Amino acid sequence: MMQSSGKHKILIVDDIPKNIQILGNILSKENYQIAYAQSGNQALSITKYEKFDLILLDIMMPGMDGFEVCRALKNDPETSEIPIIFLTAKADMNSIVKGFASGGQDYITKPFNASELLARTRTHIQLHEQKIALQELNEKLEEKVRERTRQLEEAYERLNQTEKAKTDFLDIISHELRTPLNGIAGLTTLLNLTELNEEQREYLRYLEEVAGRLTRFSETALLITDLKVNQNQPDFLPTQIKYILESVIHQFEQKYQGKYGTVRLVMDNEKMMLSANTSLLKKSLDMLLENAVKYGGPEVNIQLTVTRTKKNTIISCEDDGPGFNEKARQRLFEIFTTGDILHDEGTGLSLAAVKLIMDYHNGKTEAGNRPEGGAYVRLIF
Repeated sequence: MMQSSGKHKILIVDDIPKNIQILGNILSKENYQIAYAQSGNQALSITKYEKFDLILLDIMMPGMDGFEVCRALKNDPETSEIPIIFLTAKADMNSIVKGFASGGQDYITKPFNASELLARTRTHIQLHEQKIALQELNEKLEEKVRERTRQLEEAYERLNQTEKAKTDFLDIISHELRTPLNGIAGLTTLLNLTELNEEQREYLRYLEEVAGRLTRFSETALLITDLKVNQNQPDFLPTQIKYILESVIHQFEQKYQGKYGTVRLVMDNEKMMLSANTSLLKKSLDMLLENAVKYGGPEVNIQLTVTRTKKNTIISCEDDGPGFNEKARQRLFEIFTTGDILHDEGTGLSLAAVKLIMDYHNGKTEAGNRPEGGAYVRLIF
C-alpha cells in the first residue's frame, strides 16, 4: 500500500499495524512516499517490482525475522544497495551487532523518537543518493576512459602503420637504387681506364660524386630499415675505443682527402674500454664525420673527443662549421626531415640512423651548437 506523493520511497516492514501507523504519520509529514509490509515474505515480494530509497525493517516478526529479510535483500543484486534501518525494541549489543552483520546500516529503538527517526532517515537517503550519483559518475568516467583508450589504440595503430610505411618505403627505395648504382659504378671504373680529356674527367668526377651520394643514401636507408625491423639486440663486446676511432678516422681520411681542414682525436685515457657493437659504432661515427664535412665545407676542422664520467662514456664529434639552424635543431633525429643541418636540403637520414644505433645500445644522443661556433653531436653510452 502506498501513501503520499513524495520523491523518495520508503518501505516500512512491521507485523504490528500500530507501529506502521506511527512511522507513517511521522514520515508522511516530510512528504515521503510510504509503502508497508507486515511480513518478511511480503516485503521481499514488494521489492521485486518497486524501487525504494530506504527500508525500515522490524527485527522481531513471525516466520521470517528481520535478519533473514535483510540477508535476502542484500543477496539480491536488485536490492543490495538499498539502505536498511532496523526497528527493534531490543537495545542489547548482540542484536545490534547481528543486525550490522546481516547488512543493516543503522537501527532505531522503540518507542520511536520522531526527531531521531527523521534525522536518520534523511541521512541514509542522502548517503544513498550520493552513492548512486558516485556510481553513475564512475560509470561515465569508465566509459570516457574506455573511449579514450580506444582512441589511443587507434592512434597507436595508425602510427605503427605510418612507421611501417616509412620503413617499407626506405627498403624499396634502397633496393631499387642499388641495382642501377652498381651499374654506374662499374661504368665509371671502366671510363677511368680510358683516355679522357679534362672536361670529360670533370664530368666523370661529378658522376662518381652523385653515385656515391646515392650509394650512401641507399646504405643508410637499409641500415635504418634493419634497425627498425630487427628486434634482436646486437652483440655487445668490450673493445678499446681508441682502435675503433683510429680505424674510422683512417677510412675517413682516405675517402675525403682534401675536402676538409683537419680531424683530430682527443682522449683522457687511451686504454679506455667500451662494450658496444663495433660495426654499428663505426657506422655512426662515420656518418657524423661525413655530415661535418658535407655541411661544414672544405675548411672545416673536426675533433672527436672521448670522456668518461662516473656513469657514462661520451664520444663527442665537434666542428667549427656554421652549425645547425634553429629549424633543424628541433627535428635533428627524425626520419624524412628536410634541412637536417644548416641547409634546406638533405634527407636527415644520417642523424636518424645514429639515434637508432644509440637506442640499440640503450644510450642517448645529444646535438646542438657550440658557444664558440660550430656544431656538436654527443653519443652517450
